[in-house]
This record gives sequence, structure tokens and C-alpha cells, in this order.
Amino acid sequence: MQFKSYILAAVATLALAVPAWAHHSHANYDSSEFVFMDGTVTEVHWMNPHVWLYLEVADEAGEQDVWALEGGSIGALTRGGWRRDSMEIGDTISVRCYALRDGSDGCLLGYITIPGQEEKEFD
Repeated sequence: MQFKSYILAAVATLALAVPAWAHHSHANYDSSEFVFMDGTVTEVHWMNPHVWLYLEVADEAGEQDVWALEGGSIGALTRGGWRRDSMEIGDTISVRCYALRDGSDGCLLGYITIPGQEEKEFD
């Protein structure tokens, strides 16, 4: 009888873990090369499951575009030394990220550099 309980617990654990694996797919981003950008932070959404930054970036014609940048979870970022107030609206930052495959203005964040600081992972 005890063996049956272990099997049921293992099956339940696996069933609960499968949705978490499915959630973390980043197939919509082109992870073959980084995109480098400098811009001004226009919004910060410090929330789970992922923190989002919005960055105003000048395009090749000099026009301003706002990019949506997907970061890691609050827990992962906090363990990496980030805080809710690490970046504020109006801050100028540099990012290294993976662009969306469809060419729209969005990235999966890899690294951020805040002036006067070293580049730090944001995923």
C-alpha cells in the first residue's frame, strides 16, 4: 500500500510540473544573436511571472520607438541583486537582449548596464 502512495505522489508532482515547463518557452525570440540597444526607461512592471521594462529607443531614422523587454521573475532578479527601485522611469540604460522573431519591438532581456555600473544579468 505504501508503494502505491509513492507512485501517486510522483505522478501528481509530474502533473503539476508540466505546466511550469510549458510556460518557460522562449521560442518566440531569436536566441541566435544578441541585439544591443541604448534607451530611456518609460515603464517598469515589477510583477510575476516576469518583470517587464519599456524602453524608448531611437530607430535608424531617428524616430523614437518603445520596446517591450521581458525579464526574469521577481525572485530570480532579487537573488541576482536587482530591486524594484534599481531602475526608474527616465533612466538611460543599455541592454543586450534577444529580439522577437516576428520583427516587432520586443526583446527577451539578457543583460542591462546602468551608467556607472557593470553589466548585470536580468533574466
